[in-house]
Formats: sequence, structure tokens, C-alpha cells
Amino acid sequence: MIPGRKLCVSAVCLASLFASTAFAASVDAKKGELQDLKGRIEALRRDMAAAEESKTSAADQLRETESAISNANRRLHELSAERADLKSQLADLDAQSQRLDRQTGAQQNQLARLLNRQFVGGDSEALKLLLSGHDPNQSARDKYFLTQLSRAKADLIQQLRTVAAEKKRLADAVRERQTLLAEIERRQQEGRAQLLERKKQRLTTLAAIGDRIKAQRREISTLKRDEQRLAKLIEGLARIAATKKAAPRVGAGGTAAAKAPIVKSHDPGNVGGVFAALRGQLRLPVKGTIAGRFGSPRAEGGASWKGVFIRAAEGAEVKAVAGGAVVFSDWLRGFGNLLIIDHGDDFLSVYGNNESLLAAVGASVKGGESVATVGNSGGNPDSGLYFELRHRGQPFDPLKWASNR
Repeated sequence: MIPGRKLCVSAVCLASLFASTAFAASVDAKKGELQDLKGRIEALRRDMAAAEESKTSAADQLRETESAISNANRRLHELSAERADLKSQLADLDAQSQRLDRQTGAQQNQLARLLNRQFVGGDSEALKLLLSGHDPNQSARDKYFLTQLSRAKADLIQQLRTVAAEKKRLADAVRERQTLLAEIERRQQEGRAQLLERKKQRLTTLAAIGDRIKAQRREISTLKRDEQRLAKLIEGLARIAATKKAAPRVGAGGTAAAKAPIVKSHDPGNVGGVFAALRGQLRLPVKGTIAGRFGSPRAEGGASWKGVFIRAAEGAEVKAVAGGAVVFSDWLRGFGNLLIIDHGDDFLSVYGNNESLLAAVGASVKGGESVATVGNSGGNPDSGLYFELRHRGQPFDPLKWASNR
């Protein structure tokens, strides 16, 4: 090899090595950031649990089973996505196999015609042409033609071998994916069985403590503590987010709001950003009946809604109202399985009382993507979704931002 070319090749190899190393470092850095975020949020959750005045909330007895139900449903959701992906891969492999079958058939027909011409009459015709004494130029052209036929035959045979190897590779890939599909289906069956068992446990627990849950939910102090708990969580999440920014966020100030007898909608005003541009165009996260409106008194008494409660069927999909990053996905007293999405520019959306949480902390979600399923976790008597929008920690009326379509 020419020395200059060797140097060029070496430079390309080094550049590729540095690029792959940089990519690996970037991936590791992102993993480290995600682990750090999860660790901070878990520490925040532990601090809040340690600061609880009362450890005897009846709804807390549902935490383990409701969290387990959420985890089982999320795993089933992931397995369904994997199964759909494998089905798509199998369909693609089948299409490739059919294309190769058609290609093989055409090549075999072409080869058969060449073989018929060569072995039925081709060789004798060639000998006659050479011994006939006819125009040597014509004989040369005929010989060239016959040579090209032989080469074409050899090329076709090689192509058939290549196609046969590719079909074998496809067959091996199909078998591998079918094995994976069978394993996924087996795990789905196990997951469904575990889910049914957990749901039975939850029903048993509810039967035993249902009256205590209802009584506690009617206590004004319980509802206020629940509101303060969410406000404190959001304030803590804002502090975590502020450590990743040059300019810190404004604190939630949720405690004072929780004590106020009348809830005022904090209108974000003419703020800029991607989320603010959606004012009046937001789709509510689930279809259903509005059973609790922002600022209206709650049926339990003593408090007003800081969001909206949308009554909906258990298991219905809850969709993100806009793109963002999941900053909380866990069980919280008073709100059950709770998910919070950070949309940037100090906007948060809050989804509570879910049966299951499909998105984990750190996940990037798109508007309209399923992030949870409807339930009545956290001791809520009705199946539905509790939904809030907040800006700089302060709640505002989601219905004023929702589309009428």
C-alpha cells in the first residue's frame, strides 16, 4: 500500500475510534444524569415520607398492592410493545423471503433456458460452427456469444447460491424471533396472573379498610395535608430542576395556597415557550365526564379542587397533554399512582389516581403518548383521573387551556 494511503487509512481509523469513544462517553454521561435524577427524586420522596405527621393513613395500606399493580401493568405494556415489534420484524422477514422466492424462480427459469440451449444443442452447434469453414469473423462472434452464455450461466449459479445463503439467514432470523415471541407470550401470561392476584389482594384490603378510608377522606385536615404534600413535592422537583439550570425556578409556595379557603387560578399570563403556545389547544388527557372543576368545592367538603377530576372507565389510556420529561412516577398518599411531566418553561402537568404508570422517571414523552391508565388508586372512591396544570408551582384552570373540539 502507498505510504500516503496508509496514513489516510490510519487517520480514518483513529477518527472512527475517537468518534465511537465520544459516543460511548456521551451515552454513559446521559445514563449517569438519569441515575442522579432518579436518586434525587427518591431522596425527596424519602424525606417527605419521614416528615409525615401521621403514619396511620388507611390509604397507605393500599400502597404496596397499588404500586405492584402499576408495575405489573407497565411490564405488560412493555411486553406488548416488544411483541408488536417482533411481529413487525417477522412480517418484514416474510416479505423478504417472498421476494427471494420470486427472485429464485426467475433465476432458475433463466438458468434452465441457458442449460437447455447449451446442453441440448449448444455444444454441437458450436462444433459445427468451428468446422464449417464459414466466415471466421462470424465464427468468432458466435464463439463470443457462446462464451457469454457460459459466463451468464456461472453468474446465475453464483446468484442462486447467494440467494440460498440469504434465505438460510432469514430462516434462522425467523426462528430466533419466533423463540423470543414465545418467551414474551409466556411472560405475558405470568404477568397477567400476577396482576389478577394483586387486584384480588387490593379488593380484600379495600373490603377491610374501606370505611376507614372514606371517613379519613371526609376530614378537612386529611385533604389539606394531601394538597400540601403535592405542593411540597412540586416545590422539591423545582429545586431539583433548578440545579440543572443557570437560573433557579420560583418556588411552589404551595403551603399557603393549600390553606386558602378559595382557590384562585394562577394565570401564567403572556409567557413564551412551546407549552404556552398550546393555550386553548390542549386536549384533556382522557375522555370522560368532568366531575370536579377547578376551584369548585370537593364533595368531601372543606377543600376546593386545584385541578379537575375526570370520571372515566378503569383501564382507559391517559395521554400526555404535551411533550416533556417525566419527573415523578410513583405512589403518593392522597393521589395514589401519580405521574408528573415537566414541559419546560416552568410548566408541569399532574396525573393522579391512576391504576398504572406506564412511563418511568427520566422518560421523554410526546404529546398524545399514553403515560398511564385510569384507576382509583390512593383511596379515591371513583374511577377517574385527577389532572392539574401548574406554572411555577402554582395551579391554574386546565379547562381554560383545553380545546373545545
